[in-house]
Amino acid sequence: MAKFIIFIFIIIAYNSSLIAMEKKPYHHLPDGTFRNPEGSPVRTSQAKFSYTQFIKLKKKIDMTVPKEHVVDKEKVLTDLEKYKNEDYIAWIGHATYLIKLGDTTIITDPVFSKNAGPLIFGPDRFTEPALNLNEIPKTDLLLLTHNHYDHQDMGTIRKYPFKNTKVLAPLNLGKYFTKNKFKDVNEMDWYEEIQVNDDLKVTLLPAVHWSKRSLTDMNKTLWGNFLIEYKGKKILFACDTGYGNIYKELGEKYGPIDLTMINIGAYDFKPMFDKSIYHTTPEEALNVAKDLRSKKVMGTHWGTFVLSLEPIMEPPVRFKASAEEYGFKKDDAIIFKIGEINSLKNILTN
Repeated sequence: MAKFIIFIFIIIAYNSSLIAMEKKPYHHLPDGTFRNPEGSPVRTSQAKFSYTQFIKLKKKIDMTVPKEHVVDKEKVLTDLEKYKNEDYIAWIGHATYLIKLGDTTIITDPVFSKNAGPLIFGPDRFTEPALNLNEIPKTDLLLLTHNHYDHQDMGTIRKYPFKNTKVLAPLNLGKYFTKNKFKDVNEMDWYEEIQVNDDLKVTLLPAVHWSKRSLTDMNKTLWGNFLIEYKGKKILFACDTGYGNIYKELGEKYGPIDLTMINIGAYDFKPMFDKSIYHTTPEEALNVAKDLRSKKVMGTHWGTFVLSLEPIMEPPVRFKASAEEYGFKKDDAIIFKIGEINSLKNILTN
């Protein structure tokens, strides 16, 4: 009798685990790792990355930074004071932005270190942050899209001056903040919403990307785009992402989007392989924005680190040149200078 009861218990437990697995979303794998939305592009065996070849080709890139690419620090500080009572967006560099909405100041993927990698390794910045970490205004909300070194910068997280900032991060990334004394850390799965206050809601949405910080943690943490809804306006802040069918679905469910902020750099790896399927080209970024039924689109994730082999100032040129092909006016494809600050009203209406 005891053996029979144990047998029945095992059968029930086994069936329960199968049912639990069946209920898991597509992007959750049985081993606890994550994958991209169904129908996303897949890396082929023809993609042969060589670090040695990459470094050799990287040395040939013209690293001349036009003076007009960066706003003088004095003007950045003046503009920060000028817009302090308005809703605004400010580009600190790469994927780091300040987005002020009402009484809430948001910072995205804060990276203030001199390089994007562990310790002294990884690519060095070729442009400095528009502000030093001790110069940024008090933040209320920190959005982390994924764990790559040019987005999740542990030096910045350890030294971050506002540990009361509310953190929103994809699944399994909370520990990096809690162990560094952040007090309000929230992990999110795709499509999960958090009501920050009466006027502000944030939803984590799928992106076509991946995660990895070491040799043993491939896709063990989630990645994602953040949809920020504020007083009837929608801003989508993209994780690093490639183009995928998911964006048509998101456009139908969440569009139209008032402003899509999306990566336009780190796409060219020729001759090793044609392009990255995990970073949109400037044209693909416009296509994502089109699928999302965006009114405006801002190019991010360029002009700071050399992560691929395109000329450092090529992304914004291609972005602007292709805007009309994807249904945008040239002025609706927005390029900021590092350190540029503008009111949300001006951005959305000009």
